[in-house]
Amino acid sequence: MLEGDDSCRQLLVEHSYRRLRLLVKKRMSLFPGVQRWEQTDDVLQDASLRLLRSLEAVKPRTVRDFFGLAATQIRRTLIDLARHYGGKQGIGAKHATNERRGDKGREQPDTPDATSDPETLTEWTEFHQKVEELPREQREVFDLLYYHGVTQPEAAQMLGMSERTLKRRWRETRQAMYKAVHGSVSGDA
Repeated sequence: MLEGDDSCRQLLVEHSYRRLRLLVKKRMSLFPGVQRWEQTDDVLQDASLRLLRSLEAVKPRTVRDFFGLAATQIRRTLIDLARHYGGKQGIGAKHATNERRGDKGREQPDTPDATSDPETLTEWTEFHQKVEELPREQREVFDLLYYHGVTQPEAAQMLGMSERTLKRRWRETRQAMYKAVHGSVSGDA
């Protein structure tokens, strides 16, 4: 990519559009409070703009680095939207949906979805922020296995490591996330 060449950055994002859209769609399922208000393409547009801005400062050397950067921007976009809609003062915090069967073809539950609760949204937002704080090696494993749904053999191949190494790193990553969320690793005294 040429230094300062906006058209190259734009072309790279456009070329990756289908894959980025799949990533956004998959990640949106982890943010039901955002899914209620935003469509996949809207989130993709916001994340793409962030990605273009970040490509001005960061020059990914590999496809893996590019998609890692894209995943980070998608995650940040969704976290910001979750805060916007689900925070205590967010527009989704006390909004009632009157939609019933026939409207958009799906029936709404009589009781609110627990994942739309502002407290739960805050917890999920914090969880996704803690993922960003993981060391790069652990974050890559977490992104591939948790967010992207890649199998362990596929992830090992993508990361250029043995399955055994990947499994060890996945275990360490899960322990690090547990500690980040709960303050100690299960089994610690």
